[in-house]
Amino acid sequence: MILKNASILVVDDDPDVLTAVRLLLKTEVKEVITEKNPENLRWHLNKDHFDLILLDMNFTSSIHTGNEGLFWLNEIKKLKTDSAVIMITAYGDIDLAVRSLKEGAADFVVKPWHNEKLISIIKDSLRRKESKTSLTPGLYSDSIIGKELLGESEVMQQIFYKVEKIAPTDANILILGENGTGKDLVAKAIHQHSLRSEKPYIKVDVGALTESLFESELFGHKRGAFTDAREDRTGRFETANGGTLFLDEIGNISLQQQAKLLSVLQNRQINRLGSNEIISIDIRLICATNVSISELANENRFRKDLIYRINTVEIVMPPLRKRGNDILLLAKHFVRLYCNKYIKPALEFDNKAIEKLMSYHYPGNVRELQYTIERAVIMADEDMLQAKDLIFSPIESPMASDNEPVEMKLSTIEKNTILKVIEKNNGNITKAAKELGLTRTALYRRLSKYDI
Repeated sequence: MILKNASILVVDDDPDVLTAVRLLLKTEVKEVITEKNPENLRWHLNKDHFDLILLDMNFTSSIHTGNEGLFWLNEIKKLKTDSAVIMITAYGDIDLAVRSLKEGAADFVVKPWHNEKLISIIKDSLRRKESKTSLTPGLYSDSIIGKELLGESEVMQQIFYKVEKIAPTDANILILGENGTGKDLVAKAIHQHSLRSEKPYIKVDVGALTESLFESELFGHKRGAFTDAREDRTGRFETANGGTLFLDEIGNISLQQQAKLLSVLQNRQINRLGSNEIISIDIRLICATNVSISELANENRFRKDLIYRINTVEIVMPPLRKRGNDILLLAKHFVRLYCNKYIKPALEFDNKAIEKLMSYHYPGNVRELQYTIERAVIMADEDMLQAKDLIFSPIESPMASDNEPVEMKLSTIEKNTILKVIEKNNGNITKAAKELGLTRTALYRRLSKYDI
């Protein structure tokens, strides 16, 4: 469909939006019809043919408040199943707009938009309609998406699309998901596709910070502010100024730490410890946690006002066991990666190995798969990886069944327990030692003892 031959209907209750779109498109397309009242949609669709419809997500006069866009999208699809519909949305409705893609929308555009971007989205939607191809996110050759963050499953394609849409905004992002699902890669991808991509990207594992280090690490300190503060230090907020700050494992910080963080996010100002100087900061905030949103909403654990502050848009990373053929896609990627790293000839999986890969439940998610493939490549003696070469992590395995031999030596039990707790805490020795009831020094002695 050539844009010049297109007939477009714009439905929005904001007259300024209607005027702006009409002026933008009147020289670009064959016809632009604007409509303020969505109740008149049926009349327009029965009267005329439209190649594309721009539809607002919310109408203040409608009884379907909050889901107006989805309601009218479904009405359009009932009357004109071949209509290409682009949803018009605001930052806070992006999750709803992404849901609209599953219900038949061709795309969505976030207000306020750049005119060139809107025209590009309209062209792409018309082109897809004509070729009858499905929506696939644009993967850039220099992007972490397609290089490190891989996935052909529907759920991952939706995540890629969401990243592409929200990255150019300054909306605060909360990434949820189990350990090992790739939350940090999504955070990097958002920064990479943002308008701040040339500025710093700073990651902080806030869940690992003690009460005494929290303020110093995030906000900085002046010399002499506390014992061992021998020189001025710039905090992570200042370091990330102009760019993106990624706070990982935010679900693990204390209520006291949450109060300090909330104050900074509300005011966008910090004070270094030991200083009265107010420093303004300009950051794009991304947070991540393996805690579910329902657990996070427990006010005994996490402040709801902070959740609202960090969660303009939410991305939920799926566990690997729910990603279907992505398992084999990732496994082949890791084989190529580690064959190159360890100067090994190209390796392939035999059928039994593929069957084993696809039937395993991956409690450790992508991280567990990666470590399993790395170990298999290192130990491989043949040009085919077999099922016996795939040894999944014992710290992730379910308990042995009654008819399986169980190693009951005390040293083995202690070693496996240490491995499991370290993995649970993402390699953080301080937190692992605390959970095991050991000092860091005692835990290091045991790591040395068991050659871990």
